[in-house]
Amino acid sequence: MNWPKSDADHLIASTAQMRSFENNLINRGMPVEALMEKVGQKLKDWFLERPELLLNGVLILVGPGHNGGDGLVLARELFLENIDVSIWCPLPITQSLTRRHQAYSHWLGIKELHEEPNVYCKTLWIDALFGLGQTRPLPEKIANLLKGREEKQPRRLISIDVPSGICSDTGKTFSNVAATASYTLTIGLNKQGLIQDIAIPYVGELIRLDIGIPQKVLKKDKQINFFKLAGDDLFSIPWPEPSSISSKYQRGRLLVVAGSDKYKGAALLALQGALASGVGSIKALLPQKMADNIWQVSPEIVVSGILGNSIDGESEIGEAILKHKLDRLDSLLIGPGLALANEKWSDIACQLEKFPGLLVLDADALNRLAFSTESWEWINKREGPTWLTPHLQEFYRLFPNLKDLSPLDAAPKAAKMTGANVLLKGAHSLIASPSGVRWQLVSTSSCAARAGLGDVLAGFVAGVGAIGFSIGGAMNDELLALAALLHAEAAKSCKKGSKASSIALALEKLVRHIQCPECVQRNI
Repeated sequence: MNWPKSDADHLIASTAQMRSFENNLINRGMPVEALMEKVGQKLKDWFLERPELLLNGVLILVGPGHNGGDGLVLARELFLENIDVSIWCPLPITQSLTRRHQAYSHWLGIKELHEEPNVYCKTLWIDALFGLGQTRPLPEKIANLLKGREEKQPRRLISIDVPSGICSDTGKTFSNVAATASYTLTIGLNKQGLIQDIAIPYVGELIRLDIGIPQKVLKKDKQINFFKLAGDDLFSIPWPEPSSISSKYQRGRLLVVAGSDKYKGAALLALQGALASGVGSIKALLPQKMADNIWQVSPEIVVSGILGNSIDGESEIGEAILKHKLDRLDSLLIGPGLALANEKWSDIACQLEKFPGLLVLDADALNRLAFSTESWEWINKREGPTWLTPHLQEFYRLFPNLKDLSPLDAAPKAAKMTGANVLLKGAHSLIASPSGVRWQLVSTSSCAARAGLGDVLAGFVAGVGAIGFSIGGAMNDELLALAALLHAEAAKSCKKGSKASSIALALEKLVRHIQCPECVQRNI
């Protein structure tokens, strides 16, 4: 596993792992006092770089533990910079170090409120109440206050490390009430709960403040195999590179089985995604009406068979797949826009089991498998690698036994159960491999939540997978994560709109830039 780097910028930690790192530093001689000072100084620097946030002063909500201590160090430092600072301690301070910082703030003359703050005030609130490892609902008084604050002064609150009321492992609230932050300044490493879709409304923009955890400490812990992916990682992306003398058939051979009279557009979008990948050869099994006209919009596509059509406009794929010589392919995509149809998965199961290349199952291929007799257990019969690209509803339909698990836990469980790589689509899509490694996209754009983007993604990952498979037949676990990141960044950076076809074109340009930056610079 070489991408991304196993460093503080990319590692995503559980509560237990973060505490283990902190304890490791302390056990090696780092004083707790020095660590708290370091955190406070980092917080101060961040705020002073954004003076517009401080124009109306700040109120720091101080909790009983070390999160409250971090807040008090910040209060002191901002006060010494002549910022209007006040503090409020709604609960008795339990940590001795935090009590000492509270005493010092009193001596300095920092104002401490003895009644609940006014939720209407324009002062910036800084949440330093509980931080890492919360396990129970907020006290009613604090919950009501935070709820009122968001209603009267939306997003005029910034959380330190973890918003109060949020589980740092799952991202769930404990009672449907939590601090709603415009920014969350998380300390040391990114906490896994903060990047889950369910936490996004409360976390706001997630900023990691580095406290200098030595790389040797990070390398020593082999338990963290969860990585954050964002736009900056495009610069180090390990794009699969065929030989410079490879023919089109040595640069990946892909077959796309997609579309129906019900959903004609899905097939075209999947093919656009496949074209964007740069795969050498693309063939397709399509409904008759699409097959007759596809040359006019995508002349690069070779139609190699016609899908059957049910009375309800659903595609019947069995006969067309059985006629095709799959051993001449590197990758096979089944699913976008097929609709359900009344045909048995068992009709094609044997041929798909023996297919040695990459099988990508998306959309209605996943649904058809879910409703089959064997369901997900069939995947274990595959001789070649398999990628699954469900959204959450499709995922739980295929894996109903995992419904009680969060997406964060369910995706790696499914990967381990099936031996397949799983791309669980969402605002922050999660990728899980059978080896136990996970990746999660962050800083994505809500523009990607539009009809057709999943079809583009399916075609794209199948194309990238075909290229990877053609190079040596071995699939690197990170290849699916790489493809998902490129798709997300194309959606984020597309200047011509947010519709799926526009993003497919942006994706093609992004791939070209990665393959040949000098060509893009010369407008080739």
